[in-house]
Amino acid sequence: MSEMFSYGWSIFVAVVTTVSLAWCLWLLLVASKRREMAKDNTTGHVWDVDLRELNNPLPRWWFWLFVITVVFGAFYLVLYPGLGAFPGTLGWTSSGQYQTEQRRAQEAMAPLYAKLAATPFEQLAKDPQAMAIGERLFGNNCAGCHGANARGSTGFPNLTDGDWLYGGAPQTIIETITKGRTGTMPPMGEAVGTSDDVRNVAQYVLSLSGAPHDSARAQLGKPKFVVCAACHGPDGKGNPALGAPNLTDNVWLHGFGEAAIVRMVMQGKTSIMPPFEGRLNPEQIHVLAAYVWSLSQKTVAAAN
Repeated sequence: MSEMFSYGWSIFVAVVTTVSLAWCLWLLLVASKRREMAKDNTTGHVWDVDLRELNNPLPRWWFWLFVITVVFGAFYLVLYPGLGAFPGTLGWTSSGQYQTEQRRAQEAMAPLYAKLAATPFEQLAKDPQAMAIGERLFGNNCAGCHGANARGSTGFPNLTDGDWLYGGAPQTIIETITKGRTGTMPPMGEAVGTSDDVRNVAQYVLSLSGAPHDSARAQLGKPKFVVCAACHGPDGKGNPALGAPNLTDNVWLHGFGEAAIVRMVMQGKTSIMPPFEGRLNPEQIHVLAAYVWSLSQKTVAAAN
């Protein structure tokens, strides 16, 4: 599509636009002139026996209204972008206006964000105004993946259950939002062994969380789990430093059951949480992180 933005196309658009404006003016001038077409001022067109089309010119107010519209369009194209690559004499751009509005909004909110940034998470979680701001930030930036209720879906973590791949400490949440995360589970099928070995390991993984499983096959899969223990630990409780999930808590990010686990072992998975440091300022990230942290604290408090 790059050829659509070449200099030649810019000239083409500018010429067509200019000719169109000139043609509109010419058409108005022609339509405004009255010509006798018949003694009874008709065009000769008749419908339904006696319905005749009269040859009346445009009302003068209507004509001048059209002229003003075309002239306004010409002035607009001089001031603003519209004639191909010509930027307009005012230098206005939609992106520039957006950035200006964003800057003004940030300047207006700066005192409030400075106050919130200096407030500990525990206090922010109890501040209705801070949580309302955090909820809006979450809806605009996070809800697309984690859902409006922050409960996630297959492949997108639930942020309300207290189960954290990289840890749920306040500073860790800030780091996750700021820098993003890339979690990689490499394909491990060949390292585990045969297809039966992989299915046996899947049964052992199910047994770790107390999920329904085949105990005999789980025992056969236990020795093979040593391949997985390098990341998930010998007890299967995971490793937050690597983002390796806890396999004992019955929380299944990418699907539950033998088939889902076998698929994960055989095919692997790479999940990406994008960084937001270029999109949100540190103060906004602090408030957003406090809001996310508060969601899991409600669950923990309810459990206790």
